[in-house]
Amino acid sequence: VLLVLILVSGVSLAQENKGYKQTIRGTVIEKITQMPLSGATVVIRESNPVIGTITDLDGNFKLENIDVGHYSIYISFIGFEPIILSDILVTTGKETILKIDLIEQAFALEAVVIKANQRQDEVTNKMASVSARSFTPLETERYAGSLGDPSRMVANYAGVSMVDDSRNDIIIRGNSPIGLLWRVDDVEIPNPNHFSAAGTTGGPVSMINNNLLSKSDFFTSAFPAQYGNAMSGVFDLKMRSGNNEKREYVGQIGFNGLEFGAEGPFKKGKSGSYIINYRYSTIALMSKLGFNAGTGDAIPYYQDLSFKFNFPETKIGKISLFGIGGLSNIAIYDSLNTENDDDDQNYTGKGTDLDFISNMGVLGLSNIYNINESTSIKTILSVQATKGGTQLDTLGFDTDGTILPDSKYRYYTSDSKEIKYSASIHLNKKINKRNNYVIGAYYDLYKIKFIDSVFKNTPDFIGYEKNIDVNGQIPIIRGYAQWQHKFSNKLTLNTGLYSQYVQINKEATLEPRLGVKYKISEKQIISAGYGMHSQMQPRLYYFKQKRLPDGSYVLTNKDLKLSKSHQFVLSYDVLFKKHFRFKTELYYQHLYHIPVTHINTAFSMINVGTGFSGYAADSDYLVNLGSGENYGIEFTLEKFLSNNFYMLSTISLFESLYNGYDNIQRNSAFNNNYIVNVLGGYEKKVTKYGYLSLDLRMTYAGGKRYIPIDMEASKLAGETVYDWDTAFENKYNDYFRTDVKLSYKLNWKHLNHEWAINFQNITNKKNIFSEQYNSSTQEIQKRYQLGFYPAFLYRIVF
Repeated sequence: VLLVLILVSGVSLAQENKGYKQTIRGTVIEKITQMPLSGATVVIRESNPVIGTITDLDGNFKLENIDVGHYSIYISFIGFEPIILSDILVTTGKETILKIDLIEQAFALEAVVIKANQRQDEVTNKMASVSARSFTPLETERYAGSLGDPSRMVANYAGVSMVDDSRNDIIIRGNSPIGLLWRVDDVEIPNPNHFSAAGTTGGPVSMINNNLLSKSDFFTSAFPAQYGNAMSGVFDLKMRSGNNEKREYVGQIGFNGLEFGAEGPFKKGKSGSYIINYRYSTIALMSKLGFNAGTGDAIPYYQDLSFKFNFPETKIGKISLFGIGGLSNIAIYDSLNTENDDDDQNYTGKGTDLDFISNMGVLGLSNIYNINESTSIKTILSVQATKGGTQLDTLGFDTDGTILPDSKYRYYTSDSKEIKYSASIHLNKKINKRNNYVIGAYYDLYKIKFIDSVFKNTPDFIGYEKNIDVNGQIPIIRGYAQWQHKFSNKLTLNTGLYSQYVQINKEATLEPRLGVKYKISEKQIISAGYGMHSQMQPRLYYFKQKRLPDGSYVLTNKDLKLSKSHQFVLSYDVLFKKHFRFKTELYYQHLYHIPVTHINTAFSMINVGTGFSGYAADSDYLVNLGSGENYGIEFTLEKFLSNNFYMLSTISLFESLYNGYDNIQRNSAFNNNYIVNVLGGYEKKVTKYGYLSLDLRMTYAGGKRYIPIDMEASKLAGETVYDWDTAFENKYNDYFRTDVKLSYKLNWKHLNHEWAINFQNITNKKNIFSEQYNSSTQEIQKRYQLGFYPAFLYRIVF
């Protein structure tokens, strides 16, 4: 009701306002050297009379007094490939600031009309050939079900899926999510999610704030040589710089929290700028105000802070400092209530008391120094820290189910602390129009402290058994080299070599990367790529230990090596009609040196990394004897936003298989076999300055693979025991979900409002997530994915 009243009042106010204008400005630069281009033409397409300008000596341009709305901008410069930027949103509350990269042609063309590139998905990384696309912050807001989270947004792309509605773990082409690499402004960062655990890459709520992002890249296979120590994909996020001419502010409340942000120049007339944003848990705030948030006593407390300070004109070059930090904790005590024993969402089990914390912080300092117009050096220093902790307290029960007095005891505890110091240097050299290269080196030092212990009560031992107990450090040295050669304006070769040396196991790798892109025509591109990739195991696994009968401990995984894979991709991409794009990719991946164990011959590290715990059972005595393979074909049909409508449809058909210690080939835990996504949206101008949008997303996928429960063994043990002999043979029922988003944007003078409501799983489809044995009822208890859930959002920009 409140939302409707706000919308109605907003419409009436909008009808009284006239002549709202805004500024579009930015910088045009050469993509390889990042040097400004003076004299480039910038024109708003289909403007009458023509609205345009020329960039100044620093490559800057400004288009003033532009009406609010969506625009396409044409950018051209002699000797460079012109481009068209579509879906540029202009609002009253914030200036539209663009950074535009142009690619120099290998050969000058005469008497030929060049058609501008309208490929909105083209990546910012100049060395990328296949399995990559860019995305904008606007897409993370626009797509229904994304909730402003880049991870949830890319789940709509071909080859990408999620296994848990309550988390944003990214499964890429059947690979474990632990193979995903997160980067922000060229700094590799730890898991940027609240309530995350060591050894995972996802979580329930993202710390990445899309209000601070600029155009970023996402890779799903065979990525360039500058990315290493990853096997499934890369999130290469870029933070935008703050407005260096005027101060602007944003306030927002929604799924990700209550937040406030500010940006502007440090001093007017100077080029330096800042941008900063703080968020606090919406549910925690509601609880503090006395409202029932629907989570009982289990209140998720979290907060995060993101910032970037930019100094583009100093005596030693461009300097930027960025930071991301978050704190989160939750206590679940209502599971001690035996009346809730049949609750299908009881994650901790009967009589279990859970305390969980997860903190993360990153600070990165970078400097770009231009030696000359064709050579630059980028130096980066960063420090990262993570802290996690879990405590499980257990109660004892009498035969009649009543709680025994004084029976509470600490059953399990874990504590992980890690600090990473990193330094890197990157030399970017443009030899000529046809050749350029980048070389770089990293030094990383991990300082770690892991403790993991569980209470045991056996005939030969009563007390806490330490699964992990380490306090030490791990140095890693890495390097890469990339070279791009343009045989012509149509044919481009990208080659590279990545290497790393890990001191903990004294292992060195040398990994070739290769990519070829051929433009059949201005609208058709065929590409091929190959990459050899390796990755460390989650660091806690190297320090797994086992208690011996004499009370001493032995490290069971001390000889663990890197996991590796060969990845091959063939791609075809075509633009047809206007604003429509079709793409298909065929891929094959061979995984080898995968950790497996004789303790459980069906276990493989291929199948871990999606839970609230980064620690997998049966992971003692790991050896690199396992293997796997992923192969499939993907189709993407996309209509970029035009005439107020956009559409994206993807189909992924694939197999994901693995071999454990017993060398028996099985389905992997992520072998859903097929994923279909259909999403689209329509925006209608309902008043002179008000826009109403409707966005829809539907996902249909194969059910989740599972390990059956051995009922007889579970009854004898009094807890869940799985039948690993038939692991992942069967799937749950197919997954189906529909999300709908309704939003209204209103422009006032120097102010922009947005109201939105996301109807998550609007059909309330009961998708099975997992099963567990209930010792009280001696039956199998199902746990389901999220049902219908409305998520509200309000944003004000001024």
